[in-house]
Formats: sequence, C-alpha cells, structure tokens
Amino acid sequence: MLVKEELKKLGLHFIIVDLGVVEIMETITPDLREEIRLTLLRSGLELMDDKKAVLIEKIKNAIIEVIYYTDEMPKINFPDYISGKLGQDYIYLSKLFSEVQGTTIENFIISHKIERVKELLIYKEFNLTEIAFRLHYSSVAHLSNQFKKLTGLTPSNFKNLKYKGPTTVEEPVS
Repeated sequence: MLVKEELKKLGLHFIIVDLGVVEIMETITPDLREEIRLTLLRSGLELMDDKKAVLIEKIKNAIIEVIYYTDEMPKINFPDYISGKLGQDYIYLSKLFSEVQGTTIENFIISHKIERVKELLIYKEFNLTEIAFRLHYSSVAHLSNQFKKLTGLTPSNFKNLKYKGPTTVEEPVS
C-alpha cells in the first residue's frame, strides 16, 4: 500500500507485478529514478534496481515465507522449491547467493530455522519434539546440535534464560 501511495504522489502509473517488484509504465529517466529512490527512502523503503540484489531478496523471501509464515512447514526440498519459485537454475542461484551474501543458502536456511525454533520455544509453548517435527528435523538431537552450534546454548538453556525475570536482592532490615 505504501509503495502505491508514494508512486501515485509522483504521478506515476504502475502495475504491481510481485511483492517488492513494481512495473512503472512511464519511461524512467535518471532524474525520475533518483526522485523515486528518495521518496521511497523517506518512507523507509529501498529502491533496488540491481537485478542480482533483487534476486537475492527473492531467495531470502522464499525461504522466510516457508519457515515463518506457514503454520506447519511443509516437507520440501529447498533447492527445488527455490529454483521453481524463481524460475532459475539452483546452482546459479546458490553461487550468486554465496558470492553476494558471504554465506550459503543452506546456512541462511539453518540460521532462520534456529530463529524460528527460538520463537516457538518462547511464544508458542511447543516442546522440542514438536518443534523438531514441525520444522522437519531428522531428530531432536539434530535440532539441538544445530541450535547449540549457532547459539552456544542448548534449547533448554535458551528457554530458561528467556523466562528468568529481573532478579532483586533484598537487603536485610537492621
């Protein structure tokens, strides 16, 4: 909605093609491009016209969509899913992602799965077995090992840290 409003203010005609992608019907001059960039920036948005950067964002969004926005994450083959969703060869996407992000798609997936585990531990009150099942880990041990590798804590230690409130020290009354 925000992007539409900002583009209307600039008097531009557009077609929203996909989340984060807008096709503008007018010819975009360098001056108009800069005006669009500044307008979006003031609204907290970013104009991305680098095709590689746009592709990287689409990869990230596809992964995040599956991990965070499905009640029960479907059992999917991420390379096939990403390749199909973006209509590109996975090997190309993987190399591009690693080159630009400095990490692999697999590591990006793992780090977001662990963030989702944290969220489910804290807010959804699922036990570790349920979380491992929901996120398609082969076992609770596998989930716990990945969790500890990334956070330095076991899932139980993490959950206990989050539930400890501020501690108060009472001084003895004289």
